[in-house]
Amino acid sequence: MTKFVPNKEHSRTALIFCFHLKKIAAESYRLLGEAYSEHAASQKTCERWFQRFKIGDFDVADKEHEKPKSTKTLELQALLDEDDSQTQKQLAEQLSISQQAASNRLREMGKIQKVGRWVPQNMGELNERQRWRGAKIHVKFCSNDTEESHSCIVSLLGVEKWIFF
Repeated sequence: MTKFVPNKEHSRTALIFCFHLKKIAAESYRLLGEAYSEHAASQKTCERWFQRFKIGDFDVADKEHEKPKSTKTLELQALLDEDDSQTQKQLAEQLSISQQAASNRLREMGKIQKVGRWVPQNMGELNERQRWRGAKIHVKFCSNDTEESHSCIVSLLGVEKWIFF
C-alpha cells in the first residue's frame, strides 16, 4: 500500500475520469473509496461534482467564494453614494452601529477618506494613466521659470499626498 494521500484536485480529476467512463456518481464514490479509503470524497461531494460535469464545468481548482455583503454594508454603500463626505461617526450613527464597526466595514470595502471624501483605496489602471499624463503636464509647466510655476502641484504616482511648493 502506498502512502499517497489524494488532495481535492486529485479526487476531482479521478471523478472526471469516472464521468467519461459513463460511471454514475454512486459507483464513482465506491471506486474512490476502494482506492483511497478514508481519504476519498463523500458521496454527496461526488454527486455535486457530477452535476458540474454534466453542465460542462470541468475546472477542478478551488474557486474563491465571495463573502456575501451584509445588509449594513449595503446600507453603508448607499449612504456613501448619497453623500461621501460624511464622517465615520455620522455614518455609524445613521446605521446604529459603533464607530469601530463602521471603520471596519469601510476598510473591508477598500475605502479611505481623502480631502473629506470616502474614495477607493486602490487606484485603477485608468487612474494611474491619468496621473502619469497629469504629472507630465505639470513637469512641462513647472519647467518654465515663471511666477506661476511655483504654485504647481507635484503628484507622484501611487503616493496619496500632494505637496505644494
